[in-house]
Amino acid sequence: MKILTQWLRSYLSGLSVDDAQLAEDLTLRGIAVEGNYPLGEGRGSLYEMDITTNRVDAMNHYGIAREAAAIYGLPLKPLEFALLAPRPAASPFPVRIEAEDACGRFTARVLRGVTIGESRDWFAGAEVATYFALLEQKMILNAVDATNFAWLAMGQPTHAFDLDKLEGGIIVRRARMGERLKTLDGVDRVLDADDLVVADHRKALALAGVMGGWDTMITPETKNVLIEAAWFDPMAVRQTARRHGLHTDASHRFERGADLNAAPVASALVSAILLANGGWIEGELVDVCVAAFEERTARRKPIGLALSEVRRILGKTDDEEGIGAATVGGVLTALGCGLASQPPAAPQTSGQGMWKVTLPSWRLDLEREIDLIEEVARVYGYNRFANTLPAFGEGVKALPWAEKEAASRSVMLAAGFNEAIGSTFCSAADGALTAPQPGLVVPLGNPLSEEAGVLRPSLVPGMLAMIAGNLNRDVDDVRLFELGTVFGGTTEKVEERPSLGFGAAGSLPVESALHTGRVIDFHDVKGVVEQVLAKSEMRGMYFDRFPAEAGLTPEWLHPYRAARVVADGATVGWFGLLHPREAAARKLRQAVFIGELYLDRLYKMPLRKPVAREISRYQPVRRDFSLVLDESIPWETIDRAMAELHIPELVEWRVREVFRDERLGKSEYALLLGATFQAQDRTLREEELQAFQARVVEAVSKAGARLRV
Repeated sequence: MKILTQWLRSYLSGLSVDDAQLAEDLTLRGIAVEGNYPLGEGRGSLYEMDITTNRVDAMNHYGIAREAAAIYGLPLKPLEFALLAPRPAASPFPVRIEAEDACGRFTARVLRGVTIGESRDWFAGAEVATYFALLEQKMILNAVDATNFAWLAMGQPTHAFDLDKLEGGIIVRRARMGERLKTLDGVDRVLDADDLVVADHRKALALAGVMGGWDTMITPETKNVLIEAAWFDPMAVRQTARRHGLHTDASHRFERGADLNAAPVASALVSAILLANGGWIEGELVDVCVAAFEERTARRKPIGLALSEVRRILGKTDDEEGIGAATVGGVLTALGCGLASQPPAAPQTSGQGMWKVTLPSWRLDLEREIDLIEEVARVYGYNRFANTLPAFGEGVKALPWAEKEAASRSVMLAAGFNEAIGSTFCSAADGALTAPQPGLVVPLGNPLSEEAGVLRPSLVPGMLAMIAGNLNRDVDDVRLFELGTVFGGTTEKVEERPSLGFGAAGSLPVESALHTGRVIDFHDVKGVVEQVLAKSEMRGMYFDRFPAEAGLTPEWLHPYRAARVVADGATVGWFGLLHPREAAARKLRQAVFIGELYLDRLYKMPLRKPVAREISRYQPVRRDFSLVLDESIPWETIDRAMAELHIPELVEWRVREVFRDERLGKSEYALLLGATFQAQDRTLREEELQAFQARVVEAVSKAGARLRV
């Protein structure tokens, strides 16, 4: 934004530093002057300012003058505007706030007999015309220019209505669905039921805090004016502005939190400028305030501040005496805070103090004691603190899940995957596609682009983008994984969860001169998942899938080449072949296998501790069981049944052979199960082996298998 030093100095008496020094001092205090352009003799300089969004109070000349007054310890000229006594009115102008959740204050002042004309006809001194010319601000009519002058001067947007075009009083309400309003830019807009509007008793007059309406705008024929100065909720203004694709000077300030107490002052300023060309005030200022907003802004509870805490956090300064009570009091008072001494909670050394600090209505960014301490440090000057290293009292503490995360990382690296880091954001479409639970995608309030509009609910979108980026740049073999955080919940309560995403495409690495590598398939990825899960202790783990028509498989996976990972009865992940639809959308011609494991669920399980057993000196015995199973019974069912036997001498079991033949049932297959028995302290006897075999046959029978004869 542009700031005139000539205008700044009109609020400060005794400012002796030149414009270059003023620019440097403001910048050192966080009010950044990006450019300083001299305007010639007696006209000062033009500052190009970069004001952060949390400092809306400094987005005007008076706010920056307040900062300069605090830096140099100068008195600040108060914003007071003398108005002639109003003529009596038959009744106060009617104002009603219906949308009390979106409008905190509304002031209305009636001016009659005004003369609308060019701004050069204004009062002696012509400050408005001079300042506008130096700022290259377009001048329209004095009523419009007066409202522009108000927000440039003190940051408070105002609006002037042609009073004779109003029907009844003012109502601040939500728009009616389908209601129409032609705004000052000449666009006929269809309103939404969530839009906040200023209306009369028959129609909408303006988009509250955004833009006025065409039908009630000031013209040269206007004789009677209603001056509006209000406070609107930032979220309500932002939603209305975004919905209609508007960004105005007014919405820019209201969206960041205006000053609730500035409305009456701004109304007086605009009225003083307009009445300089004639006219009078009818009735007293109508001021309607919502108590709930007043409590949250202008009447916030005082904050306790201790000088000992200021000194502890800020440390030593270049001055021997350091930061004292006078410095703290002077800085905070200059910034608009009120200080009241209070007895300390505990005995303190001499020279220390304790205050209750009343917060100014224009500094909504001040909420805690540490905020006040930061203000003291900022105005005092960061360059005046001694160069010291921070104290370090404790060793580095690993996060509770660090060891488990390291175990997962080591497995993926050993499997030939490379670790990558993806974006924390993704598009709303990708978020809806990959979210583990629908409807829990967290949107950003001010996204940089549509491709980064939500917090990622899954690592899959970023993994797909990285794989596509490699494959589309002639990298034939890609194996990537990411250990990162995903987000869910709502905007009010965002939940974070650790997750492991992985993807693979191309061929396995060449192991020898005779082995040229083969294309990665589903079972290769399944093996890696098994290795990751094998690092955790669990009662049981298996893979399953659902029929395509059930609609339970994630939409980003091929319905017939995907698997769900279940550990101890809980779903801990999904993996499989990327759905052809998604592959085509990303222009991927190769087969891409993609998956995600929900580490927050795995981290609830303890890490498996390696156990070294002495090799038995006694002979192992292998027994084979030829089983017949229905096609609906997977190997995981048999594997789980064998594990639940808990026979210490059963040291291994595996599939030896799978056989399918028309001589079996149409929906059956044969499986050769090999089991190895071995004891640590003896040679197994035949009667023991017979008992073990009987238990195995009983277990697999309960799982749905029968012995093949």
